[in-house]
Amino acid sequence: MNRLLALTITLFIGASSAHSQSIPPYKNPKLPIETRVKDLLTRMTPEEKFWQLFMIPGDLDKAAPEQYRNGLFGFQVSAASKGDAGGQLLSYNTSEDPLALTRKINAIQKYFVEQTRLGIPVIAFDEALHGLVRDGATAFPQAIALAATWDTTLMGKVAHAIATETKARGIRDILTPVVNIAADPRWGRTEETYGEDPFLSSAMGVSFVGAFERMGIITTPKHFIANVGDGGRDSYPIHMNERLLEEIYLPPFKAAIQKGGSRSIMTSYNSLDGIASSSNHWLLEEKLKKEWGFTGFVISDANAVGGEVVLHNTSKDYAESGKHAISNGMDVIFQTDYNHYKLFQPPFLNGAIDSGRINDAVARVLHAKFELGLFEQPYVTEDLVKELLKNKIHKPLARQAARESFVLLKNAAHTLPLNPDIKSIAVIGAEAIAGRLGGYSGKGNGTVNMLDGIRQRAGKIRVEFAEGAGIQESNWNIVPATALSSGGQPGLKAVYFKNVSLAGPPVLSRQDRELNFSWTLFGPSEETGNNFYSARWTGKISAPETGTFNIGLDGNDGYRLWLDNKLVIDNWRKQSYRTSLTDFNFEKGKSYDIKVEFHEPVANGSIRLIWTAAQPNDRHKKISEAVALAKRSDIAVIVAGIHEGEFQDRAFLSLPGAQEDLIRAVAATGKPVVVLLTGGSAITMSNWLNQVNTVMMAWYPGEEGGHAVADVLFGDYNPAGRLPITFPVHESQLPLVYNHKPTGRGDDYHNLSGQPLFPFGYGLSYTDFEYSDLRMSSASIKATDTLRISFKVRNTGKLAGEEVVQLYVRDLLSSVARPVLELKAFRRLHLQSGEKSQVSFTIGSEELSMLNRELQRVVEPGEFRFLIGSSSRDIRLKGSVIVQE
Repeated sequence: MNRLLALTITLFIGASSAHSQSIPPYKNPKLPIETRVKDLLTRMTPEEKFWQLFMIPGDLDKAAPEQYRNGLFGFQVSAASKGDAGGQLLSYNTSEDPLALTRKINAIQKYFVEQTRLGIPVIAFDEALHGLVRDGATAFPQAIALAATWDTTLMGKVAHAIATETKARGIRDILTPVVNIAADPRWGRTEETYGEDPFLSSAMGVSFVGAFERMGIITTPKHFIANVGDGGRDSYPIHMNERLLEEIYLPPFKAAIQKGGSRSIMTSYNSLDGIASSSNHWLLEEKLKKEWGFTGFVISDANAVGGEVVLHNTSKDYAESGKHAISNGMDVIFQTDYNHYKLFQPPFLNGAIDSGRINDAVARVLHAKFELGLFEQPYVTEDLVKELLKNKIHKPLARQAARESFVLLKNAAHTLPLNPDIKSIAVIGAEAIAGRLGGYSGKGNGTVNMLDGIRQRAGKIRVEFAEGAGIQESNWNIVPATALSSGGQPGLKAVYFKNVSLAGPPVLSRQDRELNFSWTLFGPSEETGNNFYSARWTGKISAPETGTFNIGLDGNDGYRLWLDNKLVIDNWRKQSYRTSLTDFNFEKGKSYDIKVEFHEPVANGSIRLIWTAAQPNDRHKKISEAVALAKRSDIAVIVAGIHEGEFQDRAFLSLPGAQEDLIRAVAATGKPVVVLLTGGSAITMSNWLNQVNTVMMAWYPGEEGGHAVADVLFGDYNPAGRLPITFPVHESQLPLVYNHKPTGRGDDYHNLSGQPLFPFGYGLSYTDFEYSDLRMSSASIKATDTLRISFKVRNTGKLAGEEVVQLYVRDLLSSVARPVLELKAFRRLHLQSGEKSQVSFTIGSEELSMLNRELQRVVEPGEFRFLIGSSSRDIRLKGSVIVQE
């Protein structure tokens, strides 16, 4: 070799080597991620490791930058602070301009990358259940509505659109989706789920998370494992055996991880067999990480780790609860305040937690950050955000998703689509103008309510509106601070006692602006504790007008009310929860003495000072106006809805307030009545269903819901949504799911059917479909074989439409009891009038397998029956196959 060339090569290699040595291995993108993680771990202090396992929802605006000098797992942009940041890290606003949001997220990232010792980037996370919860982001139909489309392709498109809007803002982790099984529709969070069936929930979940993960955004399925317990109550303790968990509740999580690629998972608040989910070793270590091979990171629900202290009473303090959580498989503690770190940090620094477990948790977080490319590309450009703001490109998809989600439940006399010859439409109900989007929603990009959507489509047809009734359930309001005074200040003077008899000196005195308290996890104060306390409120009350007011107290028993020095309500004995009201004559401009006393010996104290919200005849007046409008119109479209949400479970599934009275009154006019239902869960209808022509479940249809509703009403689109949950006749039937196991006797009650009002998978169309020619590739197969099932579906009606074909399996003989039906395949197909389509499904060991007596997944020999149809009860074709020994 030429000596000069050799010297040049030597110098080049030496220079390259020196350069590579000047860069820490963890910052070298050419090295394997495992190598980079290992190197970075060796450089980290215990404090720096702790902060990689701590996440907060945006309290960075409340602390000086140096407080984050040791890094942070990630942050969620919080609500705005008032005034100048004054040296603080940054101040945020959840509804601010998306471009400003992007710049602020970049600025936050810049601090951690350039100002902390190791330059470890943070992960900006957020909620994106059915659209990013940010200003300027598209609001798609609620999760349960997306499930009602039974369209995984559409779900993938929706998820891709949400992911595009999410990544454009610099957000790289979403605390979504909710893949909990909604087996009891009383649960207030049913709207956030994909329904009651593990197969449908898995399919929808995989389509959703896959789109995000492919775009480099971490998804966090939640809440691991079951977030609803007895009575449909949120976060109630569950006592499920492993078989039930494996068959029903675990599959959607497993599918999201193994098929969809989810790299994070969130635990639930409740306990599983007495152990908090956030520190359940069997659930997090044995099941999730070892058996499933999950390599991502586990985060707690907000403040859930501390639940061992304030909920489950299984830790003496927060430090111990943090130790329990991390030691048993939790990786990241999610808290709602920066200062909470002081509660959880000690065991990370004093050796109470095994260093190997800490390193494993930190490695999982770092691995994700390297995978996301945050070390090389920590910032996001502004170009895509600008483009999205300019064009709002996802509104057509939001409209299509809403149309596909609508479930036509009844359509007597072909009332829909509307006759083109009608001259006038009465739109009735407060829900018609509410434009509600459902839980975990942003503002949307211009939400179109149902009244506006109908008016825009109606053309020359006269459309008039009457409020009628809404979801308001009570006729009273909290007495506001403006009506109360004490010592010249709004509100009442409050004194609290650490006993139940108001005895001795109070432990706390303060001014309470309103009496509107529900003390669940905590009592009124640290001084009183969470139980065995009492309180007295005194001051003056005045009314905004002269008249007789219905005034009183709502809450737990153990309260008394004096007005003008007279005891008017005496409900001191503890027994139940109730509302106690009395009439009192107020004179405008006059103040009256008021005194309220309350005591709570156990826990969960609740007390509210309330009075009438409206004149007694106001409800009847509004319904009368709606009836009058219906009488002078050709058809009435009533929009009615429900109240639900997180920690808003429903004891009754009927329409709240006076909405049922409204429906019956309008139906009594004899005019055709269409009822559009908004909400995210089942609704009972026995009191009015037979009196109306048409009922359609519109769910929370997203920002384009008004246009989508009009499309369906006027026949521009033929509805084909299917129920992802069972609608019961009455709450007493619950829980009521289609895939239950055989009963010991029967399903019926002495005085009520055991059958649902509308079954799982149910939904009508403006046209009809015929199933025929069922064929199977073989009459018998081996356990390892696959079976091809084919048949024909023909549109026999006059209109084009869509049919959701559903295939259910039943194992006729097995070593343990199996469900009476199990959904194992489905497909949504579009057919023109008279068109016929060949449909085929491939069934294999995954669809035919079960857990045997030893909880081993096997395909047992025997006969399997296939039932194909339009719902779980509308079966059109039946066939069988024998699985050989």
